[in-house]
Amino acid sequence: MVELDQFKYTLSSYAKPMTELGIHFDLASKTLRIEELEREMEAPGYWDNVEKSQEGMKELNILKEEKQKYESLEQQYEDIETLLEMGYEENDESLIPEIQEELDQFTEAFEAMRIKTLLSGEYDSTDAIIKLNAGAGGTESCDWAGMLYRMYTRWAERKGFTVEVLDYLDGDEAGIKSVTFEVHGENAYGYLKSEKGVHRLVRISPFNAQGKRQTSFVSCDVMPDIEGDIEVEINPDDLRIDTYRSSGAGGQHINKTSSAIRITHIPTGIVVQCQNERSQHQNKDKAMQMLKAKLYLLEQQKQAEKLSGIRGEVSDIAWGNQIRSYVMQPYTLVKDHRTSCEVSNVDAVMDGKIDPFINAYLKWINLSPEEQE
Repeated sequence: MVELDQFKYTLSSYAKPMTELGIHFDLASKTLRIEELEREMEAPGYWDNVEKSQEGMKELNILKEEKQKYESLEQQYEDIETLLEMGYEENDESLIPEIQEELDQFTEAFEAMRIKTLLSGEYDSTDAIIKLNAGAGGTESCDWAGMLYRMYTRWAERKGFTVEVLDYLDGDEAGIKSVTFEVHGENAYGYLKSEKGVHRLVRISPFNAQGKRQTSFVSCDVMPDIEGDIEVEINPDDLRIDTYRSSGAGGQHINKTSSAIRITHIPTGIVVQCQNERSQHQNKDKAMQMLKAKLYLLEQQKQAEKLSGIRGEVSDIAWGNQIRSYVMQPYTLVKDHRTSCEVSNVDAVMDGKIDPFINAYLKWINLSPEEQE
């Protein structure tokens, strides 16, 4: 049957990539490490050191999960091979829908696992801190910032991640002037680093009485939540620290006291804010942590530019330097200008389905500079 031949061809195209994926995951080493950790945990006194035992359990769970996922993928591959053999032997067309479903599930699982192999950056595994700033355009841009904030929270929900608001400033009439929030989840920064840049919206504005088409911009900054001490020298004289009264819609996720902190790093112009913690001291600590992360990334980017001429996404964000356009009228299209990835279903994207753009970006940044052109 033609359908079975097509299925067989599709499955065979994954034979070499499956082998490469197995080499990358190095199951033999993972199995040895799992056995080693389990032996350590059986040793007397192992659990007396709470911090060490927690780290050990975390590593063990990650290793077991990765091993299980790859073994499950191998089993799916073998099951489809068996179904294809049955289809050929029995010439049974009723197996076609089942094989199609199994093949779809396999390719989706394979793609998710392959994308995960691209998350090899130093801080890819950490939580992500995102800041959205509405650009020029008044209410329209504030509304666009609110739409993007919802898009990212919906994406996080789909991933099983959690979102914590760190700083929030309402728009004058609608939407959000700026919001800083943290996404907690495995590889959150690795995925969301693709979103750093300027996002452009084209639509007929509901705030325009003439019903004219308008263009709005929102900048998105993304940084890893780097825990512990980062070796970044900061001269106290280079900092301006301001306190202000917390604000935010609803009042549930914001502590509305005069404990909010804004820190400006004068030499670079970097501004970080935090108003979510319960005390001024905690807000200051979190803001300093964000500032150190931003300065650390800035220094890394400078070094990378010197060594390999990295361009585009590591340059300063500027209006007009949009990474992605969201067009709602006169046609519907979301296009990433770095990878050329396009999705015509704008509603789905705004509902958090941004994985095609994230995946395309992760593949793109692993290409050579010549291939990226």
